[in-house]
Amino acid sequence: MIDLSPIWLTLKLSFFTTIILFILSIPLASWLSRRKNIFKTIIEVIVTMPVVLPPTVIGFYMLVAFSPGNAFGAWLEHVFNLRLVFSFGGLLVASVIYSLPFMVHPIQSGLSSLSPGLKEASYSLGKTKWQTLTKVLLPNIKSSLLTAVVLTFAHTVGEFGVVLMIGGNIPGKTRTASITLYDEVEVFNYHSANVYALILIALSFVILFTLYFINRKMQVRYL
Repeated sequence: MIDLSPIWLTLKLSFFTTIILFILSIPLASWLSRRKNIFKTIIEVIVTMPVVLPPTVIGFYMLVAFSPGNAFGAWLEHVFNLRLVFSFGGLLVASVIYSLPFMVHPIQSGLSSLSPGLKEASYSLGKTKWQTLTKVLLPNIKSSLLTAVVLTFAHTVGEFGVVLMIGGNIPGKTRTASITLYDEVEVFNYHSANVYALILIALSFVILFTLYFINRKMQVRYL
């Protein structure tokens, strides 16, 4: 009998990671899409680093930072009674950091592709920067927003190194589908490993098919 709790935990983690990153990334992507300077370039590099860094590197430093044996982890536990290591909260924080570029970059690219005249026209009509962003610019990059959401969700579904380092392998609490798949291979239980692998493949296919299908519908509508 296949234990489906790792699948539900993975979907839960992906859902909350995507929601949090969508909220955080819109103002960040908007700021990065404006005229560049050296400070923005540094921030952009930091945002992009999870794409090129090994997941275990990010997971290791987050494990060290959040550990109660270190200053920051001890402060979190003392002030907020919050221990992030080996907890779902830790998985969530790690996933938000690791998946950040997959949400920010598509939105930033979409905003950068818009004509500057669109923003200027909105300002000339008395709209604030926030109103211009939410009511004028974002509705014009629906395809980019959808791409960002889908890629972030799909990327979180497949996370392994980061979640293993910060969350460990606690059944029902931090054991995601990718970790469960690895565990089954470790004990040569290839039948169960195959089932988990097929579920992850099916999830990835459905997610990407949804992205391409909706984007195609949008393109046809605007032709």
